[in-house]
Amino acid sequence: MKADIIIKRLEKLYPPGKFNSNDPFRVLIATVLSQRTRDEVTDRATKKLFSKYKTPAALACADIGDIEELIREVGFYRVKAPRIKEIALIIQDEFKGKLPGEMDILLSLPGVGRKTANCVLVYGFGKDAIAVDTHVHRISNRLGLVATRTPEETEIKLEEVLPIKHWRHINELLVRFGQNICRPVSPKCRICPIVELCPSGKA
Repeated sequence: MKADIIIKRLEKLYPPGKFNSNDPFRVLIATVLSQRTRDEVTDRATKKLFSKYKTPAALACADIGDIEELIREVGFYRVKAPRIKEIALIIQDEFKGKLPGEMDILLSLPGVGRKTANCVLVYGFGKDAIAVDTHVHRISNRLGLVATRTPEETEIKLEEVLPIKHWRHINELLVRFGQNICRPVSPKCRICPIVELCPSGKA
């Protein structure tokens, strides 16, 4: 099966990591911060924020200005600061400070779409889900695994073609592959380990 071969070869480059962080709330906030922001910037901002506000209860009581200052590096920080506080308030008030691991509840939170919700399910709860970001959507289509127009369609189609054992790892795998080799512009096809399986590949 093409999908199995692709994943096995890419896993040699990027061995699977650990998925459950034991802090789903931190995963959620980090994923919200990551929107339109580089990974290294997201990591710094997340560390700064959680060094001061470690729980939903603490963040729910935080001053918006203070949150803005702590996450200032990330894109659209003035939009994200009140959104993060609102999410913390909801989790504290409606769920007694414990983030539920259910898709419909996650999607009901401000600024949380399917990609963010699936990231929380995968990296926060260790559940089988497919988080589709721009890398996963682009590369899945480039490789011919799917033929879709939106990330939502890609998620559905990948669930059909990927064995469930690969669902949790596919996001991390294709993100790293997309950053290092299968780039949006000028992909490094000459060093790609799956170039002969790619309809767009140029050996």
